[in-house]
Amino acid sequence: LTIEPGIYVRPAEGVPEQFHNIGIRIEDDAAVTSDGCELMSRGVPVNGDEIEALMRG
Repeated sequence: LTIEPGIYVRPAEGVPEQFHNIGIRIEDDAAVTSDGCELMSRGVPVNGDEIEALMRG
């Protein structure tokens, strides 16, 4: 099961061109178990600083 809120930016007046046609999603992967569910993506970076640190290595 995947839970994925996101935003998708379409070209529009007032939207800076560098943001046209981009999408950003933050996904959580969950396994449904007999006891409920297990969040499998716990610990994955989700905020900007964490993601940039991961990309820097």
